[in-house]
Amino acid sequence: MVDAGGVAHRVIETGHERCLASVVGPVTVRRAAFRAGGTANLYPADARLNLPAGRHSHGLRKRAVVEAVRGSFDDAVTAIRRCCGNVVAKRQVERLVITAARDVEAFYEARVPLPCTAATLLVISCDGKGVPMRPEALRPATRRAAAVEGGNTYRTRLAGGEKSGRKRMATVAAVYDAEPAVRRPHDVITLSGSGTATKNGPGRRPGPKATGKWLTASVERSAEQVIADAFDQAAARDPQHRRRWVVLVDGDRHQLDLVHSQARRHQVDVHIVVDAIHVADYVWKAAWSLHTPGDPAAERWVAIQLLAILSGRLEETLAELRCQARTAGLSPEQRKGIETCAKYLTAKRGHLDYAGALAAGWPIATGIVEGACRHLVADRLNITGARWGLDGAEAVLKLRVVISNGHLEPYWTFHLQQEHHRIHQTRYQDGHQLTA
Repeated sequence: MVDAGGVAHRVIETGHERCLASVVGPVTVRRAAFRAGGTANLYPADARLNLPAGRHSHGLRKRAVVEAVRGSFDDAVTAIRRCCGNVVAKRQVERLVITAARDVEAFYEARVPLPCTAATLLVISCDGKGVPMRPEALRPATRRAAAVEGGNTYRTRLAGGEKSGRKRMATVAAVYDAEPAVRRPHDVITLSGSGTATKNGPGRRPGPKATGKWLTASVERSAEQVIADAFDQAAARDPQHRRRWVVLVDGDRHQLDLVHSQARRHQVDVHIVVDAIHVADYVWKAAWSLHTPGDPAAERWVAIQLLAILSGRLEETLAELRCQARTAGLSPEQRKGIETCAKYLTAKRGHLDYAGALAAGWPIATGIVEGACRHLVADRLNITGARWGLDGAEAVLKLRVVISNGHLEPYWTFHLQQEHHRIHQTRYQDGHQLTA
């Protein structure tokens, strides 16, 4: 037996033992050691069994991943101890999860997406969600802001502008396929006979359905890097750029700049659509400039404005908003809602061609990625009292992405192969012969 340094291990010594915590409790593994003076022993049986470097088995590590990514680390320890006995502690679970996530990026780099027809839409969407972090895990600018702010002014409550916990932004991106589904504005929002707006009118045509959904997210890497990953995934699905690329965004300026940058990098034409739900939120702000709180007429007014925007009459809508503000004789304070709405619509007018998008069968809302933000980030990383270190937050987020993509089993197989290479094959000169 020859190690990676070329030293021959000719002495075989039996009776060597190592303890291993497994899903069936603590076990003892007995194996022979191949020895040579002045060098570490070789244990071929460890390689054949693909035993981990630490004392926790791969089966126990997988159980820790499954439990820790869906609930708190305390809950994960409780669940593991209920099934496997007292084999792991909270800090160990966190370290096991961090180790288990180390191959996620390599796993997705090795996967080739299935091709689609040229008529199938290729949709990219991105969003962000804050994660409460420990001070040392904040980005430099946030850490400096926290240091300038200093401690709390009051002992029993926060003063205006003070924050109890600083957050670091996690970026989430989604790529999916969708068959075009042509719709009309009244398929998105209709006016019922009672004067209220509804999205479930009779004969309503359904929108495009997402298929082949792929998610990526990171709290450690920048938004630019995450969006670049999404574009790389899209390029892998459509390397010849034969399909129509639709990018759904919430209107954030920095996000738009990153999308344009990636489109230039890939030399592809993208069709950017600002989320219609965000537009609706701004129209509601305008509604409260013209209606009293709780006025039922506000809902019908909003629906009328949205139908005009969806029909391609954006400029008419902007003129109508300003006309109504003048006619109503609003004070500067009362005009704020309308002015905010008009400013937003004017700034995003290049990406508000909803009439063209509906006629082409494109999606016009970012519900897929917003739902992913809630599921991947908020449901786990924003649980009450959580304050994250960077490694732990990134690992949990990556593994939640793997599970959401439906790739846990193939990822775990890939991860075990990588672990076998790192821990065992690299120790032997003929390591390729020891593949488990």
